[in-house]
Amino acid sequence: MMVRKLKWSLFLLLFLGLIMIGFQPVDSMASPSGNSIRLVVDGVDITALSSPFIRNDRTLVPVRFVTESIGGKVDWDGSNRVVTLTKGSKKVTLQIDSFLVSYNDGESFELSDVAPVIINDRTYVPVRLVSNALGLFVDWDHDTRTVIIDSSKTVKPVKFHDLAITSITPEQVITGKTTIKFNADEKYKNQVANTRLLLIDPDKRSGFVVDTKPGFVQELTYLPDIEEKGRHLLVVAMYNNQDQLIAGDLVPIRLNLQPQMSIGGIKNFEIYTNRVTFEPKVNVIPAHIEYELTRLDNNRVTTVKEQDPFGSYSWQPGRESQGNYQVVLIAYDYEGNAYRSEPYHFTMTVDGFLTLRGVTEGMRVDRPVSLLANRNFDVTETIFSIRDNATGVENDLAIIPYGNYVFAPNESMSGNKALRVSVRDVFGRLHHSPWVNVTIDGSPNIRLFGVGPNQVVTQDINLRVDSNVDLEQVNYRIKNLDTGTTRIITATDQPATFTPLATDGNNVSVVAEAIYKGSKITSQEIAFKTYLGELFGPQPIVPRNEFLEFASKMALKSFEKTGMSAALQTSQAILETGWGQSIPVDKYTGKFSNNLFGIKGTASNGSVISNTWEVYNGVVYRIDDHFRAYHQVQESWDDHKDILLRLPRYEPFREVMHHSSLGAWAVRRAGYATDPQYPLKLIRIIRQYNLKELDRVTI
Repeated sequence: MMVRKLKWSLFLLLFLGLIMIGFQPVDSMASPSGNSIRLVVDGVDITALSSPFIRNDRTLVPVRFVTESIGGKVDWDGSNRVVTLTKGSKKVTLQIDSFLVSYNDGESFELSDVAPVIINDRTYVPVRLVSNALGLFVDWDHDTRTVIIDSSKTVKPVKFHDLAITSITPEQVITGKTTIKFNADEKYKNQVANTRLLLIDPDKRSGFVVDTKPGFVQELTYLPDIEEKGRHLLVVAMYNNQDQLIAGDLVPIRLNLQPQMSIGGIKNFEIYTNRVTFEPKVNVIPAHIEYELTRLDNNRVTTVKEQDPFGSYSWQPGRESQGNYQVVLIAYDYEGNAYRSEPYHFTMTVDGFLTLRGVTEGMRVDRPVSLLANRNFDVTETIFSIRDNATGVENDLAIIPYGNYVFAPNESMSGNKALRVSVRDVFGRLHHSPWVNVTIDGSPNIRLFGVGPNQVVTQDINLRVDSNVDLEQVNYRIKNLDTGTTRIITATDQPATFTPLATDGNNVSVVAEAIYKGSKITSQEIAFKTYLGELFGPQPIVPRNEFLEFASKMALKSFEKTGMSAALQTSQAILETGWGQSIPVDKYTGKFSNNLFGIKGTASNGSVISNTWEVYNGVVYRIDDHFRAYHQVQESWDDHKDILLRLPRYEPFREVMHHSSLGAWAVRRAGYATDPQYPLKLIRIIRQYNLKELDRVTI
């Protein structure tokens, strides 16, 4: 599209005229008398039909009356709010509240600086747009405050914005990741809050943000989604703090993507020791990637599936897996089609190691400990040994194939000792870890299982013990911590059942007592809570079939305010609440939290007590914790977004939060969720329910 400037005389005349006109409110059109603006088309005063007015220092005129006055035709599509102007061979399509102007059914496009508006059921457009669209001469008579349009004179179009895309040309074919460079006048520099790159479907006159950066920049990056194709408009748009368009330019492009994959972080035929890190390099946004590792010595293939297309992956093989390798990165689209990188060849060497876990140098061992061989090679036999440092005598504690061994020292083992693990590899060779010196106290002891510190017991639980000696009898002493009263549960067999009673109170402790050789030994005392009243579980916030609309409304509101993908926000709410059916309530009072994202702490409505998880003696159990409660669910939504927008660790997420897939991977990379499948779960929800449409924008 060729765009040239008007003659300086005409430009200066219009500019001075507009300055002298001053500003009028948009919703109060000037009347034909007084200080109103007159409109004369081809010598005929049509002001009485509808007066021009000023918006953003631009004169807007009634497009129907102007067009029909010069013999043109105006068509109106009310459902899409589209106006089409036709005059001879020229055809111009406009959409209300859109800056996008289409010429001759999409043959070319441009961005206006003021969007068409409807006032009193009449469509108004900038007079400069009329001039550009239909090639009309426009003049301004200052003395009579008259806009003069003369169709007998023709002019060349004037560019609306001092911004031009320079790195690509109209109808250029884009095959993958592309840097978009543009020149923008320095006058915009102090006005711009955000610069965006948009991919617009010319038929729908809408599209998506594909890159964005704060402030005034002159370069952005287009990374296409792997499934994008066809003709689009690539738009650079600068916005102020009120999210109003300041300047923009566009170029029609054609997408014929040719996915290309490569791996960074490695070099062909390099030797790596112990660990190698793969950094994916992709020129499109795939659904996910995987690494295919082939050991060339035996053609054994290892596949690392469903990995982050934009995050590094470190591979640390066992010693038996060292050798010569070929690695290929494979990217997948949403239909399951695979795109392979060129193979990379490297050699992996692994330093073998073997250490004993479960004890540390100088540790006092007076309770059972879990010993484990920490190794990076396969074994067929694992031997745990003890040495008396006074005599040098060594004995085997256990011989097992692999895994951990619970070492419960008895009285005969007390003293200054050392522990070691030895393993036999698949070739029959024996390897020894270093000895670990410990002080063993093998005095008779017992450990209590079945309840953990601060656990809330609401029903029968089973109590049991283990010991390093043979016990003659075990009793469990239950104590009411508020009154000091106790009761005894005598165990005739393990486990023993504890049934909470009202007399136990809410604050309780238990200690196991046993007889060994006529003496009593006791376990650690564990304090916990009991509750015998009604309990309340998670509740729905709306019916399941209403939650999508419920969540997407808040997501769209946040998207408009922050630029964070509404599709991503909605999918997170769906995933984390089970479609709005599992909202935390206070388990004791039933108080509803309005907490959609399980955020702990206190909020505007205090908190609710709900379950969380702890581990004691290797057993997982539930305890009480406080979760934020809100007066309104919108507060919960805003609080969650504030966390993502404020905390420093989410800065990488904020750079791509406009894009649902990029944001899903980035939020996981920033540590939001421990589930490695979290991004894929979000992306699947987005695709299944077509949530990407929530992110559609217009220009």
